[in-house]
Amino acid sequence: MKPKFYRKVLKSGMTLLLEKRDSAKVVSVAIAVRCGGMNESLEDKGISHLIEHMLYKGTPTRNSHQIAEEIEKKGGDLNGFTDESVTAYWVKIPSKHLNIALDVLGDMVKNPLMDAVELEKERQVIFEEIKMRRDNPRVHVTDTVHSFLYEEPFGFPLIGNEKTLKSLTREKIMKRFKEVYRPNNIVICVVGDADFEDIVKFAEKNFSDKRGKVAQYKIKKKNAFKIEKRKGIDQANLVFAYHVPLANDKKSYAAFLLNVLMAGGMSSRLFHEIREKRNLAYAIKGISDVNSNFAYSVIYVGTKKENVSQVKDLILREYKKVSESLSEEELLQVKEQVIGNHQISTEDSQNQLVNLLMHEMNGNAKELYEFEKNIKGVKLKDVQAVASSVKEKNYSFFALVPE
Repeated sequence: MKPKFYRKVLKSGMTLLLEKRDSAKVVSVAIAVRCGGMNESLEDKGISHLIEHMLYKGTPTRNSHQIAEEIEKKGGDLNGFTDESVTAYWVKIPSKHLNIALDVLGDMVKNPLMDAVELEKERQVIFEEIKMRRDNPRVHVTDTVHSFLYEEPFGFPLIGNEKTLKSLTREKIMKRFKEVYRPNNIVICVVGDADFEDIVKFAEKNFSDKRGKVAQYKIKKKNAFKIEKRKGIDQANLVFAYHVPLANDKKSYAAFLLNVLMAGGMSSRLFHEIREKRNLAYAIKGISDVNSNFAYSVIYVGTKKENVSQVKDLILREYKKVSESLSEEELLQVKEQVIGNHQISTEDSQNQLVNLLMHEMNGNAKELYEFEKNIKGVKLKDVQAVASSVKEKNYSFFALVPE
């Protein structure tokens, strides 16, 4: 049975979403903005993420400590994230405190102080975050592969770098905030025991009708290959990535199934071939990032330096085998795996909150409830077609290896 789902676009352009879970003890709520890394010029890279950080630093009525305290002292969690297509601020809290969560989040996205002193402090925090991500080989390769798949500005790291972040003055940040953080670019999403009319009243009372705009930049695909040496590491970390159909294409479900088939757990083909049969790696993982403007799949492997070439060849060989001899029986098994994983994920209100937000950014959150139907409808030939597209010069490859 499908959950009770409500979606409404207000006169202001704001979109409201609710998955109602009667009698649920916990509610997850987010206020999200339809703007992220893909809406940034090369010179402004990192501005969406920096704004996200600054919204937790205080408003005229709450300092940063009070923002956290109001949520955490009620047993809740408060956090946020910046993605290529969205910047989101979320709270997970006992259901009886939903109004507090909405009030705090609403204050943050409407009235940030953007204090100049705090801005400089937070800029330093993000410099450390950049270093942290670079110092973790596994994170570094999965971050970097994005730049191997797309031309700049989209291919440039969403977090920015020291040069771009230093160029982001308070005036530039406030200008971007005022342009973007307006009702027609905002989505309020709630998953839990809530009344939809109460959410509508909150939105209409607390947000004006002033319209905002979001910059758009052309996304250009490419493929690139690189092996980078680094001192002080003992393991080679590699990523194998390729473009797949966009989220508004039903064949994107075939690509998702293929990624799970190849590297979705210990029963996957590459786990069996690379780890179980040959003991070449410990960690093997599949990642999918599928949106309406860009989409790709990634295979990550951690292995010895001398095994990098062999592992890459094994990955290519396995895609070729799938394109030629995938059986209906194996496809049915991976469909059941994906549907089961999806059902487990949706049990958690926060996971479902993110699922709904991402589907809304790609068109309409209601599409999430067609996920199982769309997975079941994938044909064998569709999965084989995606697999057959993964061949020489039609993928990106990056390995960070010990020097």
